[in-house]
Amino acid sequence: MRLWVNSTKLVFNSFIIVYNSTMDQIDEILTRRVANVLPTKDGLKKLMQSKKIRLYQGFDPTGGRLHLGHSVGIRKLMDFANAGHEVIFLFGTGTVLVGDPSQRDTGRKLITQEEIDENIKDWKNQVSPLVDFSKVTIKQNGDWLTKLDLKGIVQIASKISSVQLFKRESFQRRIKKGDTVWYHETMYPLLQGYDSVAMDVDLEIGGTDQEFNMLVGRELMRKMLDKEKYVLTTPMIVGTDGHQMSKSTGNCVWLNDTPDDMFGKLMGLPDSEIGTYLEMTTNIPMDEVNDIKNALEKNELHPLEAKKLLAVAVVSELHSPEKAKEAQEHFEKTFQKGEAEFNQEVVNAGNLVKTLSTLDGMSGTQVKRLLEQKAVEVNGETVTDPGFELKGGEKVKVGKRIFVTIK
Repeated sequence: MRLWVNSTKLVFNSFIIVYNSTMDQIDEILTRRVANVLPTKDGLKKLMQSKKIRLYQGFDPTGGRLHLGHSVGIRKLMDFANAGHEVIFLFGTGTVLVGDPSQRDTGRKLITQEEIDENIKDWKNQVSPLVDFSKVTIKQNGDWLTKLDLKGIVQIASKISSVQLFKRESFQRRIKKGDTVWYHETMYPLLQGYDSVAMDVDLEIGGTDQEFNMLVGRELMRKMLDKEKYVLTTPMIVGTDGHQMSKSTGNCVWLNDTPDDMFGKLMGLPDSEIGTYLEMTTNIPMDEVNDIKNALEKNELHPLEAKKLLAVAVVSELHSPEKAKEAQEHFEKTFQKGEAEFNQEVVNAGNLVKTLSTLDGMSGTQVKRLLEQKAVEVNGETVTDPGFELKGGEKVKVGKRIFVTIK
C-alpha cells in the first residue's frame, strides 16, 4: 500500500501497519542506515548467518540534548536487537575522563561523576521512545577502564603505533595551527578500542566520525584476542539548513522538541533531503520509502506532501500518532491556510531592518541575512530590500515561525 496516495490522512490509517513491519532481514540491516562495513559487508553477513553476534555502540555521557542525527545509530542498534542479536549500549564513563578528540580542534574540559550520572539519566529519557530496553544491555566502560593498572595500560599501548595515532585529522589540524595535542587525548582511541576487547564483541557501530577510533579497536581485537571485529559506520545527516546537523549551528531537530516544533522543522527541510530522512530517521519500510522517492522524481507527489509523511512518521514515534495529527493540523492551519495569529506587535513602524531587529533574539545582521534568503514576507509578499519601510497595520512573517503586526 502506498502511504502517499490520495492524502496525508492515509498516514494515520496505515501507521500501525508501517511500524509493525519486521526489519530483521540481514540484507536490509546491512544496507539501511549504513555508510560502510569494514573489512567487508559479505564477511559480516556470513557471520550473522552463522550465529547471534554481540555488538555495541559507545555513547558520550557529557550531556546535552540529543538530535535526530543521534537517532540514526540508535535505530540501527535496534535493527540488530529486533533481529535477535546481543546489543550493548555502552556509556563512556571511563573514556569521558579523557574526552573524545574526534572532530575537535581544542581539548575538552573534564566532567564530574555527578554530572555523568545525571546525563545518563537524561539521555535514557530522551531515547526511550526509540529503545526497547528489555532487548538491550546497558554497560559503562568505567567498570573496566578505571581498574586498569600501569601494566595493563602499557600492554594496550604497545599494540598501536604512536605515528598512527598522530595521523588523525583533528590532531594534524591542531598541530598545523600551533596548538597543543595533550598526551591523554592520544590515549582515547586506545581506551575506546579496549572496550571491544573487554566485551569480546563481534561488531562496533558508530558514526562516520568515529571510524578512526573503531578501527583502532579492530586492531586491538586482532592483536590481543586474535579475533576479527567488524566496524559499521552510520551516515551523518544534514540539519534543517542543509548543512551537517550540529549542536553548535542550531540547525537540529531535537528528540525532545515539542510535536509542533518538530513537525515545523521537518517541514522546513530542504527537498533534496526528504528521501534520506525517510530512510534514516523513520521505520517506514524501504519499499514504501522507495515508492515515495520514485513519486517525487516523477513529480507524482509534491515535496510538501512528502514532508508531511516524514513529519508524521517522526513525530508519531517520538511522541504519538495523536500528537502527530494535532501537529499536522496546527501546521496546516498556521502555515498553509493563512490563519496564523499575528499577535507579536512592534510599536515602531519604519525601516524594516531596524524594526525587526527590536524583536527578541534578532539583530540587524540576522534580518539582512533572512532578507537575502527570501525569508521575510510583508502582507504575503516576499521582501528583499533592507530599505523597505513598514507601515502601521501591516502583517510581517519572518522565517517560518515569527508573525508580527506593525502598529
